[in-house]
Amino acid sequence: MRYRRNYAHGGTYFFTVNLRDREMRLLTEHIRLLRSAVATVKASHPFQIDAWVVLPDHLHTIWTLPNNDSDYSTRWRKIKKLFTKSVSRIDKRFVTAKGRIWQDRFWEHTIRDERDFKHHFDYVHFNPVKHGWVEQVSDWPYSSFHREVKRGIYHPSWNFY
Repeated sequence: MRYRRNYAHGGTYFFTVNLRDREMRLLTEHIRLLRSAVATVKASHPFQIDAWVVLPDHLHTIWTLPNNDSDYSTRWRKIKKLFTKSVSRIDKRFVTAKGRIWQDRFWEHTIRDERDFKHHFDYVHFNPVKHGWVEQVSDWPYSSFHREVKRGIYHPSWNFY
C-alpha cells in the first residue's frame, strides 16, 4: 500500500524532517543557513510557524498554512534544496553521496484538534531533553520555546514530564 499524504487548505501540520546521515550535525552547525532557507521560502510561500525545534540531525515543527493553500511539500522541497546548496558552497565535507543531505521524505501528521496540537506543541519543545542534548528545555537555543516563554505560554522551567 502506498502512503498518501493529507493535504487540507489552511491545515495545521506536525513535521519531522531528518538528515540522511544521522551522525551529521549540519542543522545546528549551520543554523543561520537553515533559518535563511526557511525565511526565503516563507517569503514566497507563506506559512505560520507555530512551533519549531532544530536538533543537530533532525527537526520538528508545526506549521499552519494559509486558508487557500495546502502545498507543504513544495515548501519542504524548496527549504531542503536551498539549505543543501548553501551548505555545499561553504563546507563540501558534509555533503553525502550525490549531494544529498536530507532523507528523501519527511513525516507529516495533520493536527486534528486543540488537544492534538497541545500534545505535538509540547513534544516539539521537549525534544532536545528527550534526545539528551540538554537537561532543561530552556537550555536548548534552537527552539521556539523561548518565544513561547515570552508570550506566557510556558514557564521558563517547564518540562514535559
